Amino acid sequence: MDYRIRTDLALEARESFPEDDVEIKGVILTEEFDEENKIRVSTVVIKDERGAKAMQKPIGTYITIEAPELTEADEDYNQPVSDIIAENLLKLAGDYTKDEVLIVGLGNREVTPDALGPYVVDNMFVTRHLIKEYGNEFKARNRLGNVSAISPGVMGQTGMETSEIIKGIIDETHPKLIVVVDALASRSINRLNTTVQLTDTGISPGSGIGNNRKALNEETLGIKVIALGVPTVVDAVTIVADTLSQYMEKTGFEENEINQFVYEIRNQAMNNMFVTPKNIDEAVKRISYTVSEALNSCFAQPV
Repeated sequence: MDYRIRTDLALEARESFPEDDVEIKGVILTEEFDEENKIRVSTVVIKDERGAKAMQKPIGTYITIEAPELTEADEDYNQPVSDIIAENLLKLAGDYTKDEVLIVGLGNREVTPDALGPYVVDNMFVTRHLIKEYGNEFKARNRLGNVSAISPGVMGQTGMETSEIIKGIIDETHPKLIVVVDALASRSINRLNTTVQLTDTGISPGSGIGNNRKALNEETLGIKVIALGVPTVVDAVTIVADTLSQYMEKTGFEENEINQFVYEIRNQAMNNMFVTPKNIDEAVKRISYTVSEALNSCFAQPV
């Protein structure tokens, strides 16, 4: 299909090319698979402007962690997923784990599919106030990182751009690294609430549902930004288009007929509708805990 998919996942953008093994200039894809825990880690590196143009994503590294069994209420499974998230976070953060870190939980806690960021912040072990009170000796003795956290809400609640709020916090607290946590949109229902994307390119709040705000990245904020996202919604048009196009392929329609039909569907009013699973409340709470454990082990109590 040549229609444009709506997704925040770089891996899905890479998968949208006609052939899986096609070489995209400026883009490198590598994969690892943990057979014991059934966790796949895919890394997409966009090296230059050619790759960025082809992928329609900024230059940088995108790590996608797929853990299909996260849909099950198995507490034992959360730990290996959390460990792998932490391991890949450390790759992106490098020595910044030893500096002041600000965790930003984007989203609206009143809307469950958008509540991932605030839920993660609720579970964070914040330490900055302890270090300010008791000093660096206390920090060293207890092997603590310097972590602060904020859930800035959304523009409809505050009347302010998220970037404006974050810039004010940066001016006052001077963190060296920001980790932004947000809900994303996927093109695949199988990746909802089971996939984590990490990237060093930052994020545009609301981009998953076509409501782009000012970007949060190193260029706009002046410090290193890592974005961590979990897809919680999928575009309704994408589900309909995929289902109908598969049926049309099996019943003998030509490719140009399918593409024209899909194009017409995508121009309907359904284009503003998004779908989320019926167990979204439980799923978001579970994966927010998994993500917060990874963040805590990286930054609040680094090894």
